[in-house]
Amino acid sequence: MSSVTLMKIIKKMNLENLTPDISVRGIRIAVPDINRPALQLAGYFEHFEATRIQIIGFVEYTYMQSLTKKRKTEIYDQLLSYPIPCIIFCRELEPDEILLKKALEKGIPILMTKQVTSNFTAEIIRWLNVQLAPCISVHGVLVDVFGEGLLITGESGIGKSEAALELIKRGHRLVTDDVVEIRRVSEDTLVGTAPDITKHFIELRGIGIIDVKMLFGVSSVKETQSIDLVIHLEDWDKDKEYDRLGLQEEYTEYLGNKVVCHNLPIRPGRNLAIICESAAVNHRQKKMGYNAAQELYARVQNSLSKGREEEDE
Repeated sequence: MSSVTLMKIIKKMNLENLTPDISVRGIRIAVPDINRPALQLAGYFEHFEATRIQIIGFVEYTYMQSLTKKRKTEIYDQLLSYPIPCIIFCRELEPDEILLKKALEKGIPILMTKQVTSNFTAEIIRWLNVQLAPCISVHGVLVDVFGEGLLITGESGIGKSEAALELIKRGHRLVTDDVVEIRRVSEDTLVGTAPDITKHFIELRGIGIIDVKMLFGVSSVKETQSIDLVIHLEDWDKDKEYDRLGLQEEYTEYLGNKVVCHNLPIRPGRNLAIICESAAVNHRQKKMGYNAAQELYARVQNSLSKGREEEDE
């Protein structure tokens, strides 16, 4: 099961640790959901999701403030007896001394954020969903072309990196070269990222490794990108029939999600960057409701119908 360290969450969300004496290094989060323990503070612990991050907002905080010292001690003892990964206070709300003391005894970190509860909750759930999504690694190049995530695949040495480099020179953005980590964040969305070790690097045979970010600037790279279209490069086969109209979409599948896929035959003289740009724009047009292949088909059908009508006359 995938998980993310609490240390990484603290760094990403810019959280303040109110219990610095508690080590957070060994704590990992494996659930992308959160829990607001309002019912638990009232004493109801049935179906309590203790493995989730616990978030205290203004409502929970004001209720805690209304409790007597004796009741606080009882409810905090019960709450912190569960294996809670951490408790986060939103809006810079300060936990009382009783909770801090009990948390230190139980080894449960208390954290704080400046963000309002609703915004923080939405952001941490979105981020955890991406981090904890099912993940695979594929061989290819991922580039943001006009806002469309273009995954270029094919045999090693066929020209994927060279096509990506030309796209970068034309103003598009590299996400990753050689290895693409694909995460299924929803039933409709696949997100691609680069492994930390190869981020921003491209391998060009005969030249070696180049740093795209250093050569072309920060505007030439991107951290993550949804995968909208796959272009599979393959050697030209004169005996193979290639689709010349595009009336029917072909798909490839990653982690159970289907993505539109074009098989692109390679031969000397073909400008891969322009073809990739055209494919990205064409795919965007289709999502907006315009299909050039269907428009041509309709024109041909209308022309044939008019021809028959003239013959009948």
